[in-house]
Amino acid sequence: MRFCALGSGSEGNAWIVESEGTQGSVTATRVMIDCGFTLRETVARLSSRGLTPADLQGVLVTHEHDDHVGGVFRFARKFGTPVYSTMGTFMASVRARLVDVSWLQEGKVRIFNPETAWSIGDLHIQPFTVPHDAAEPAQFVVTDGRHRFGIMTDCGMATPHIVERLSGCDALVLESNHDADMLHRSDYPGSLKRRISGDYGHLSNDAAHAILSAIDRDSLRCLVAAHLSQNTNSPERVRESWLGTLQVYGGEFCFADQHSGLDWRTL
Repeated sequence: MRFCALGSGSEGNAWIVESEGTQGSVTATRVMIDCGFTLRETVARLSSRGLTPADLQGVLVTHEHDDHVGGVFRFARKFGTPVYSTMGTFMASVRARLVDVSWLQEGKVRIFNPETAWSIGDLHIQPFTVPHDAAEPAQFVVTDGRHRFGIMTDCGMATPHIVERLSGCDALVLESNHDADMLHRSDYPGSLKRRISGDYGHLSNDAAHAILSAIDRDSLRCLVAAHLSQNTNSPERVRESWLGTLQVYGGEFCFADQHSGLDWRTL
């Protein structure tokens, strides 16, 4: 199993998760999680990872914010890729005129319950609910039967349910959006500061570290800090905040950024 990021941040997000062709399959199963880029940019970023749109068996959508869903339906319309979404996320996308409701009847979008697992080829998908200011947001744990990949990139606060779902992963992508002090001192409007730092906003470095400290990390081999704000955070601030766990963590620690994403990591 391996994964990569095409980009991670407020200007666009997309992740690729790939199986190794388990269960006797010859061809790997690949899914994209979110697509917040233009069609041309998505194709170019896929090419930089050695992939074409035809290599993908589905696009999983976490929620309807533009940096996550902005390119999903254009991509699916062009290449015929199945889209997997909660009903709340899909209907919010319909209201935003990103997609027509007829996609439901035509089977172009496949609705999932945010707590019910399903499979795409060799990949088993376990979604889970998170507190975020979206209609029906979900994040994912993906497994090929041997390894577990967890991703949580938009969330306002920790919950026991999140800790349970993210425990036992071999690889974990965890949002660490902002440094609380940098956000407080920024020139953002007060309403935006309150949204970002609220219980349905984005995780601060300290809040992300609290989740990281609480989960079962015995299997964790690759830890990725993601969705860092370009204005109110930095890799140095994340390292400083996460230091207590990083000092005893024996695996790889890296960052996914907006422009170069994250190159392939193999489990």
